[in-house]
Amino acid sequence: MKKSALFIAGVVGFMMSYGQTEKYIPLPENMILQGVSSIDAHLPDTVRSYTEFRSASLVAWHPIKRNMLITTRFGNTNQLHEVGIAKGMRKQLTFFEEPVRSAYYQPVQGDYFIYSRDMGGNEFAQLFRYDMNTGKSTLLTDGGKSQNGGVVFNKAGSQILYTSTRRNGTDRDVYIMNPMQPSSNKLLIELEGGGWNVVDWKADNNHVLLSKYVSANESSVWEFSISTKKLSRIIPLKDERVIYTPLAYTKDSNAIFLMTDAKSEFAQPVRFNRNSGKMDFLVTDNKGQITQYKLTENQQYAAYVVNESGVFNLYIQYLATKQSEPIAGLPSGIVGGLHWRKDNQTLGFSYSSSQAAGDVMVFDRVKKKVVRWTESELGGMNLSALPIPKLISWKSFDGLSISGFLYKAPARFIGKRPVIINIHGGPEGQSVPGFIARSNYYLNEMGICIIYPNVRGSSGFGKTFLDLDNGIKRENSVKDIGALLDWIEKQPDLDANRIMITGGSYGGYMTLASAFHYNDRIKCALDVVGISHFTTFLKNTESYRQDLRRVEYGDERDEEMAKFFDEIAPLNNAHKITKPMFIVQGKNDPRVPYTEAEQMVQKIKANGGVVWYMMANDEGHGFAKKNNQDYQFYATIAFIREYLLK
Repeated sequence: MKKSALFIAGVVGFMMSYGQTEKYIPLPENMILQGVSSIDAHLPDTVRSYTEFRSASLVAWHPIKRNMLITTRFGNTNQLHEVGIAKGMRKQLTFFEEPVRSAYYQPVQGDYFIYSRDMGGNEFAQLFRYDMNTGKSTLLTDGGKSQNGGVVFNKAGSQILYTSTRRNGTDRDVYIMNPMQPSSNKLLIELEGGGWNVVDWKADNNHVLLSKYVSANESSVWEFSISTKKLSRIIPLKDERVIYTPLAYTKDSNAIFLMTDAKSEFAQPVRFNRNSGKMDFLVTDNKGQITQYKLTENQQYAAYVVNESGVFNLYIQYLATKQSEPIAGLPSGIVGGLHWRKDNQTLGFSYSSSQAAGDVMVFDRVKKKVVRWTESELGGMNLSALPIPKLISWKSFDGLSISGFLYKAPARFIGKRPVIINIHGGPEGQSVPGFIARSNYYLNEMGICIIYPNVRGSSGFGKTFLDLDNGIKRENSVKDIGALLDWIEKQPDLDANRIMITGGSYGGYMTLASAFHYNDRIKCALDVVGISHFTTFLKNTESYRQDLRRVEYGDERDEEMAKFFDEIAPLNNAHKITKPMFIVQGKNDPRVPYTEAEQMVQKIKANGGVVWYMMANDEGHGFAKKNNQDYQFYATIAFIREYLLK
């Protein structure tokens, strides 16, 4: 049914049932809704304190001024703002209906920056130049026909390199341009595959450092000579399932800083001597995943973050001695987005926690002092009664220990509490004890506990664990959820008879798979942009992603793998799902096409099952616009009230 017809039918239905349509929120014109209950007009006011929070993330430091670019939201989407002092005014620079994703200052004068923005979540990011003096934006790329990003300036700030799928939509090539003269844009390196990225540009203006991503377990380091047009492989010299991720050339250009897991479960920073082939390991005592390793411009110091099962610690290292020390005085939480100023002294980073939505912190290396630069609002949320998330673990079917984080409802809720199991995407993602935004409402107002599991295949637990769900091992991760259901049954304060499964992207597949495997053990499920059949997903995902995803999931063109995909597909097992299902999708999703959702909806309906369907025509892989996020939240509350709590 067309959107307009659905809208009219919905309104007529409300009038026939209730007589006054103003009792309910009008159906959004940008959405297609099927089966979704009408939303009480009072609900937005009731839950408003959980929808008006804001967060801030560091994007870039100005090369001269002590100013930074951050992203935050004062309207419907995240936009770029400039901040000049700690807790100072946030001066908004961009004003668009679509969110701005990233930005790069011209590295010498900083009189302009380059930012990226897509349309409707289609991820065909375009590059724009923003001039600081005029506030004017100039389009630099093709306007929406390709995916562009990964900007790297040369040392003089006169040219950029960036990657683009413009040539054929599949391969990610490298282009060169003077941003002040967009007509100078030209193809520099024609590459094969979608996993290429520009990392650094040597001071000689002739050599370019490149990374080639194959999978979460494999990447390699390459170099291109602009004068000779020669592309050379640096390390490894032949394909092997090892991570080698380049970070930068050394100042003398005789070595390369890179990350590798060649001799460890976790990737470690290395200074790789190109002449001798020697790898000088810089950090060897990390007991968890180093999520970032960021060098100062003079390369005398580095900052790095170690994630140990969801506990984040930030360190400063003096490279001459390799001595590291943790940053003291930093509250427990999630740390990322490291950016050094050109003074080699000031480190900016983004911080969040279970009770803080996300802000920008600044550390002075000399004064050894942390200062908060932004203070984002919680929008009226009172989270003081919520317990700190608890790290839990359980044994899976094969004895493997699986862990996750349990967010408990406040103590005022007595009796066994219902549970939402929220599974992350990736599948190489990781759930950490961070801010859960609107989901705090389920804890604080509905008394529902939430568990965020890290099933096998999650990152942060070493390369062996990361590899345990690949290919034909796919359903072993689903069994980890079955083992979690067993664990819940044994908890005296959790209600095993009231469980909802949810997740987004790959977590959406896990939701659908869990829904048919454990239909008799759950009450309902909520799938967000999930995969319903790996064969149709791999055929229809954007072409620049296909080979990268086949490494993880398997190749649907292989007869045996296609047979396996047929066996495990939620689409082919939909008849086993008898509990209510809510499916949410973005029409412009380039990763998991909307057809994955629609075929699942149709199959459940054909089987006589209860299914709610929500598709936003102006969104992609998850909702990025506040108005859409809010409406999804309202509908989810209605779904939970009807099918989990009743």
